[in-house]
Amino acid sequence: MQSEPRPLDKADRQRLIGSVVSRKQVGSQFELLEALAAAGCRVTQATVSRDIRELGLQKTSDALGRPRYVLPRARERRTEPREALRRILREFGRRVTAAQNIVVVHSELGSAPAIARALDALAHPLVVGTLAGDDTCLVIAQDDADARALVAELEGAL
Repeated sequence: MQSEPRPLDKADRQRLIGSVVSRKQVGSQFELLEALAAAGCRVTQATVSRDIRELGLQKTSDALGRPRYVLPRARERRTEPREALRRILREFGRRVTAAQNIVVVHSELGSAPAIARALDALAHPLVVGTLAGDDTCLVIAQDDADARALVAELEGAL
């Protein structure tokens, strides 16, 4: 027995659309509507059109020349690493402290892993490595001087 299609909230619907176009050959809005209905999601064509635009889906061709929607490449969606770190620290960072060769970045609960990922993506020459908890990110520097330089740089982003 198939369940009655139900409306999903926008975030869930857009996640479902991303999943569908990643797994299936979907070349038109009509095909996407059918695939969503088969997954139990009731949605209008206008909503699907808006979601396609907001998700940045691109229409390409497969190896046989058939049209298909694809998600934008992850590297095209990413911001420049230094700007990403600055934005995350500005929004979630609270304070930065040096403890010998370790820099302790205190942040909002749950945001330390994002700060560590941003630092890792930056491949900063003063950073040997990072370790993140929930609200604390440890940034390991080579020595005390590098740690103090990192503190000065990261404090500038807070």
